[in-house]
Amino acid sequence: MKNEQKIQVQAEVNAPVEKVWKMWNSPEDIMNWNSAHPSWHCPSSNNDLRVGGTFTNRMEARDGSFGFDFSGTYDKVDPNREISYTMADGRTASTIFDIQNGKTLITTSFDPETENDPEFQKQGWQAIMDNFVKYAESSNN
Repeated sequence: MKNEQKIQVQAEVNAPVEKVWKMWNSPEDIMNWNSAHPSWHCPSSNNDLRVGGTFTNRMEARDGSFGFDFSGTYDKVDPNREISYTMADGRTASTIFDIQNGKTLITTSFDPETENDPEFQKQGWQAIMDNFVKYAESSNN
């Protein structure tokens, strides 16, 4: 697992980094954007955004057929710049927030899991990120 190449996804948000940071980390916002497909949703989110703090996002199929908790512990929290964490299964991920001409470039890199094809994993994480962009750019928060 540790020997495999990290997977990277990226998106640009037409919003200032402070707004992007808040919406990326606020449980109320997370429940609105954290899904890869309209048939899924995130009915609950808890987030203690500090080094050593934990997060848990409940991911469920809307028809109730399947669900799981996506959780981890924060290793680094640099406000408006970077978040790194270790997932419950030991894999790591980091998200960088770069300011570019009044927009925010978000880049997430993560260790792949072994059950699903890496390209499938990349597509899923990219779909969630794209959903975030739509949510953040349409929000008045």
